[in-house]
Amino acid sequence: MLPLTFHHLIPKKVHRRRHFSRCYDRNTLNQGTYICHDCHQHIHATYDEMRLATDYNAIETLINDPVLQRHFRWLARQRRCA
Repeated sequence: MLPLTFHHLIPKKVHRRRHFSRCYDRNTLNQGTYICHDCHQHIHATYDEMRLATDYNAIETLINDPVLQRHFRWLARQRRCA
């Protein structure tokens, strides 16, 4: 089983920015999902924090993004050692 990391849907780096602190409560800012380390790294390498916070702040948008989908499919085909 692969170890999982927590991905904040709105990255912590932008939580203190005025727009996010005014428009979202603490529970919303801390929402996220557990994903494998490789997928997590790829998400952050593909999009910067502001883009993730504004355009990819829902699980559905991350899953349905064609660029990320390609990587997720490739990664799912790789052999993993536990």
